[in-house]
Amino acid sequence: MADEEDDEDLGFGGLYQDGHWEWDERENEIVFISDLPPALVELVKMPVKPPTGTIEFRDDVDVLEQIRFRRRYQRKLKPGQPDIITLQDIKDIALFTAPLSILNPQLIDILHTATCERFLRALLLYCQYYLQIAEVMSQRVLELETKVRTPECDVIERQYRDNLADLKLVVAKEYSTGIIGGDDTKMFHHMGPEKKRRSLSDKDARLCETLLRICVHIIWLALGRKSFNQIELELHRLFKSETFNCVEHAINSGYLAKMTREERRVLIGQCVRKDKKLHICSPLINEVFCDRRIDYRLLGLGVIEYPELPARLQYIYQAVAGPESDIRESGVSLGILGHPRANFDTMLHPLVVPAAKSKSRVMSQSLQSNLDQSKISTKSSTTTGSTKKIYEDIILPHVEDEEPEFPPEFPHTPLPPRRCSETQRRRWQRRLRRLLRAGAPRTHSHVTK
Repeated sequence: MADEEDDEDLGFGGLYQDGHWEWDERENEIVFISDLPPALVELVKMPVKPPTGTIEFRDDVDVLEQIRFRRRYQRKLKPGQPDIITLQDIKDIALFTAPLSILNPQLIDILHTATCERFLRALLLYCQYYLQIAEVMSQRVLELETKVRTPECDVIERQYRDNLADLKLVVAKEYSTGIIGGDDTKMFHHMGPEKKRRSLSDKDARLCETLLRICVHIIWLALGRKSFNQIELELHRLFKSETFNCVEHAINSGYLAKMTREERRVLIGQCVRKDKKLHICSPLINEVFCDRRIDYRLLGLGVIEYPELPARLQYIYQAVAGPESDIRESGVSLGILGHPRANFDTMLHPLVVPAAKSKSRVMSQSLQSNLDQSKISTKSSTTTGSTKKIYEDIILPHVEDEEPEFPPEFPHTPLPPRRCSETQRRRWQRRLRRLLRAGAPRTHSHVTK
C-alpha cells in the first residue's frame, strides 16, 4: 500500500525503538515486542524496490475523462487571477495520467513544495535551452562541411557552453537542497527531519526514481510534447552520469558517441570528472564544484534577497522563482508557462485555429478541436504540434565583463516563502486514497512520443 511510504512521518526510528524486550518461554529466547498499535506496525514495513521497466503515462484521454478532470481536479481560478498556464496545471495533468504504481502520498507532497517548484522550473529552463542549443549545434556542424571554421566560432560556442553550465548550476542548487533535506524538504529526508534515524535507503531510492520519471513527463508536457527521447536521455545523464544512464543502456542509441568534438564541448561541458565507477558523481554535483568563473548569486537565486541583480540573473530569477503571471510580460520564455489556457485543450494540447474564421466560427472550431484532440493518438498530435513553434527561443543576456565584488558579508535575508496550491495537493491526496481503497488497477495505453 502507498501508506507504507509514510513511515518516516510516523516517527519511525531505529530497528529496536518503540518497544521492549521480553523472555519468550516457548521459544526460550529474548524477543522484541513492539509498543506501537497494530495498524502502525503495518505502516512501518519497508517499501518495495524502485520501479523498473517502462512507466507508461496515458496521453489519449477520452472526452468523459477530460470532463471529469475539469470538474474535479483542474485548478480553479480565483477572482482577478489571469487564466494562464501555470506549473500547477502541468503537474495536475502529470498526476492525472500517471500510473497508480508510481504514485504515493509522499511524492504528491514533494511536488507541492516551493523547493520542488523551483527545481522543476529550473529544469524546464535548462531542458528548453539544451534542446535549442543542440539544434543550433547540429546546424553548425552541417555548415562546417561547406564553410571554414574561424576563431569567432570558439567564442560563440564558449558562450553557449557557459550558458548551459549556469543553468545546470541553478538546477544543482535546488537538487542539492532536496538531497540534504533542507528548507521545506526536511520531512522527506531518508534519515528523518533531524537526520538521526536509520537510513531508509530502499525507500529513498524508490522516491528518487519515481520523482525523476515524473519530472521527465512534466518537462515533456511543458515543452509542448516534443523531443521526449532527448529530454529523457539528458535528464538521466544529468542525474546519474553517462555510466549509469539506464535509459541509454536500454535503447542503446549511442547519441554521445555520435556527437562531434564541438558538440560534446558545448552540450556536455567542461565540468566532467573521469573516475572509477563507485566514485562517479553526477554531472549536476560536478557543476557545483567546477573550477570556473561562477557568480555567487546564482547559488541563492530565488531564496535569498539580493539588492540588485544584473539583467542575466534577473532573467533566470524570473524564470525560476518569479510570479508566473509575469513570465511572458518580462520577456522570459519557459515552455508553455504563461500562455493563455484558452489556446490549449483540457490536456494542454495546442489548439490550431485558422485566423480567417469569424468569432463564432472560431469558437466552434475550438470546441471541435478540443473533442478531436482526445481521439487522436499522441504521435499524430505531436507531429501536428511540431509544425508550428508554440513558444519563443530563450535569449539569455550576456555575462557582465566585470566580476561582482564580494560584499563585506553575504546577504542572508530570505525572500518571502512561495506557497504552492494546498487545495490541489489535498485533491490529489484524496484521489490517491480513493484509488487505493478501490484497489482497481487502471489500464494505461502506451504513450508514443
